[in-house]
Amino acid sequence: METIRITGVPEHFNYPWQQMVKDQPFLEDQVELVWENEPRGSGAMNSAIRTGATDLAIILTESFLKDKVEGNSGKIIGYHVKSPLVWGIHVPSASEVHRPKDLENAPFLVSRMGSGSHLMTYLLAKKEGWDTKSLNFDIVSNLEGAINSFKDKKTKGFLWEKFTTKPLVDDGHFRRVGEIPTPWPCFVIVASEKMLNENKGLLKKIQKEIYRTNKLLMEDKQSFVLPISVAYKLDQKDIQEWMSQTNWATDGEVPDKDVITTLDALLNLGLIDKRLAPDEIIEKL
Repeated sequence: METIRITGVPEHFNYPWQQMVKDQPFLEDQVELVWENEPRGSGAMNSAIRTGATDLAIILTESFLKDKVEGNSGKIIGYHVKSPLVWGIHVPSASEVHRPKDLENAPFLVSRMGSGSHLMTYLLAKKEGWDTKSLNFDIVSNLEGAINSFKDKKTKGFLWEKFTTKPLVDDGHFRRVGEIPTPWPCFVIVASEKMLNENKGLLKKIQKEIYRTNKLLMEDKQSFVLPISVAYKLDQKDIQEWMSQTNWATDGEVPDKDVITTLDALLNLGLIDKRLAPDEIIEKL
């Protein structure tokens, strides 16, 4: 029995992957799919792709592209989610801060350098007109680390997907002082170099199956509200609002212009020092 490891954050966006792994559609082919949660986010998944610790990962677009420029041997085989990710801008609930602009000189919590929480802070800084060179970061590994860091009630910022953190906002642990969406589709499916070189046929089958699952969800979102709400312990009204804004990919198309737009943004922010050609980044199956 061959095992294929698939890694993603333990969040509602990845419900279709969880369902596919639960169904185990390739057992007759002697292939078992294994889902591995990675609460530390995209930076940790980039590392797993680099080292071969996983075969597939669902990674934030901007984070993987930065890591690809820096030498990651994996490639994008398609989008998982084509709509933007809406990041909440959070502070401790006891903080005096009520507007994003008041965080200019405050430290920002990030899961790790190169993660989405790190890169999106630069986009926030650009939007607010701050000097990006003066940004300060504290690495907290994951959402739990941010919760613990906020307990000292000192002024600090933290960017994380708004519906994931909404229970913390509702319970009074966090205050959300603003939002910032990604200016590009948010999640890409990345295959490791080994998977691309040795198992492209199976990779194509997995891609086809996840897009079949995504299509079912897109055609009848309402029927998925309750199971996603239960699976991730989120309010049904919040899931309904989130799903109305979310567009899962149903085919492997990744337009070159999307990649170029994201790379240009990273270049303008000084987060990468060169731009790769799309065919160095995207693998068309």
